[in-house]
Amino acid sequence: MVNIRDLDPSASPLDYYGSELRRLREEAKLKQGELGRIVFCTASLIGQIETARKVPTREFSERVDAALGTGGVFSRLVGLVLRSQLPTWFQPYAEMEAKAAYIYSYQAQLVDGLLQTEVYARTVLGVRGGEGLDGKVAARLERQRILDRENPPLMWVVMSEAVLHQEIGGRLVMRNQLAQLLDLQRREWVQVQILPFEAGAHTGQMGSFNVLRFDDDPDLVYTEDFVQGHMTANPQALREGSLRYDHLQAAALSVEDSAARIARVMEERYGHHPGPEGRAVA
Repeated sequence: MVNIRDLDPSASPLDYYGSELRRLREEAKLKQGELGRIVFCTASLIGQIETARKVPTREFSERVDAALGTGGVFSRLVGLVLRSQLPTWFQPYAEMEAKAAYIYSYQAQLVDGLLQTEVYARTVLGVRGGEGLDGKVAARLERQRILDRENPPLMWVVMSEAVLHQEIGGRLVMRNQLAQLLDLQRREWVQVQILPFEAGAHTGQMGSFNVLRFDDDPDLVYTEDFVQGHMTANPQALREGSLRYDHLQAAALSVEDSAARIARVMEERYGHHPGPEGRAVA
């Protein structure tokens, strides 16, 4: 077992968070179990976070701040901790995503990460094994906080209709995910268009990509392969990405018709149907 006294607080944001939690808890003269009872968790969880073996959530951090009277120390630290859980190659993109004024996303296979439910995200991120899965999921949910800011970016998503039919995590998970898409579309700064099967050949056939636009920085195009992501401000790449995206928007259903298509698939494919014993299942 890791000894907290051997941790190097400078090794990572997670190590620093753990060492500060231990230090401030001891200053408050609380045992792990006592703090756990105050913040509604086990002594074991407190110990795992203090030894950097467990990634804290934002909710946990807010409760610890209230319990220890830290003035928001852990609520500020947790953002750094969760960002550090993202793949190293993805972190620069996440930083730019958080600064963007406009996010234009084309998704060929999956719901965009900023719009995923927690269970959908857990299924996608866990497909190659569960090691560190809690931290990965928490990091993805942390990214989504940019859509809840006082001045959020305008996010426009064009999504292949195939995404609606690719069953991720089972029918109930998909039903809830599609319901969330409809809820998010009610925000004026989130727009979703569905590229229907009947669109035929289109400019997104090479795969998913994002275009980020900024108020004060050069625009960026982001793509991924099976190894890592690629981000560029090359003018030619930006021109090509923007042109492809314009064509995708033109070929897609309107925002209103897209919502209707999402609702139809949600009911017809993932609605309530009799189970093997005649009971309704979702």
